[in-house]
Amino acid sequence: MIYDKPITFDTFVRALSYSLLALAVIALINYLGSVLLPFAVAWLFAYLLYPMVKFVQYKLHVPGRVLSIIVTLVVVVAVLTGVAWLIIPPLIEQFQRLGELFTTYIQTTAKIDSIPEAVAQWTQEHRKELDDFVRSDRFTEGVKDIIPQMFNVVGETASIIISILASLITLLYMFFILMDYEYLTEHWIKIFPKKTRPFWSELAKDAERELSNYIRGQGMVASIMGVLFCIGFTLIDFPMAIGLGILIGILDLVPYLHTFALIPTALLALLKAADTGQNFWIIFAMAVAVFAVVQVIIDLVVTPYVMGKAMSLNPAILLLSLSVWGALLGFIGLIIALPATTLLMAYYQRYITRENEEIETNSEKTSE
Repeated sequence: MIYDKPITFDTFVRALSYSLLALAVIALINYLGSVLLPFAVAWLFAYLLYPMVKFVQYKLHVPGRVLSIIVTLVVVVAVLTGVAWLIIPPLIEQFQRLGELFTTYIQTTAKIDSIPEAVAQWTQEHRKELDDFVRSDRFTEGVKDIIPQMFNVVGETASIIISILASLITLLYMFFILMDYEYLTEHWIKIFPKKTRPFWSELAKDAERELSNYIRGQGMVASIMGVLFCIGFTLIDFPMAIGLGILIGILDLVPYLHTFALIPTALLALLKAADTGQNFWIIFAMAVAVFAVVQVIIDLVVTPYVMGKAMSLNPAILLLSLSVWGALLGFIGLIIALPATTLLMAYYQRYITRENEEIETNSEKTSE
């Protein structure tokens, strides 16, 4: 029997107390989310960069942890800059080309040599109508509607500035975490009472194992997706095929974020249509077809196989977890579906069905 102890009033009150405490902790985390988020992101980055820092310090014999962290950050920034150099300048060049084609189209269609001069001429010819419009009630009402929007723009600008400051704070957090990474990972358990430390220790090991497997699996899926898009866009002779495929692969490091790449894809399709005279809708439909085919391959073949193998989940369970978490939490649910499902299953097997204990016991008997 799994549950060999009877449920008494004392155990019921204790379980209820733990549940209320858990709800209180969740509410507190939700209330302090804006403060805790930079720290959580910094810890994730430190977790990802620590193996590199350790390699630089102990394998490359760079003296000191501080210098090892700096060298690691320089290498990471250099790699990211190289990737951005492969993607951003060609993309800007294509957009500039699109602007030139748009200007040429306007000048050819409207028989205009200079757009600024045409605007100035039109203003002179319609000065009376413009003056009447400025003095009208409609213009006043329009200004009243625009002013709140301007304050919204100011607010958005302030949010961007705050986000930049939060990014700097995140970097500081990450630096200090990497400085004492070994000490923090070994002694964090002391914040809990001694009786509960084994529980939190085992749960942390499960979480770390599943997170590591998830990162490796998602990285593999994103790489395969990037390669498939590069091949697909090359086959249909789409502009910036390699760069766009790399961009989509990078975006897919966060599941389903690559769908935002449809925006530059539409602009590049418009550019090709204007440059070659082909029908825009045919070009864009071919690009969307590439998206659909690659997505089907990723969802039905690559993700179940790679993530299922990495995280020891049946493909059917993977697809079910994506559907359930997506229905519960929307886009965020799709992002956390796989790691959350594996963590719940690990907890269930360790503390409910006790399968891990049986496996460990059998392995010990075999070794004896």
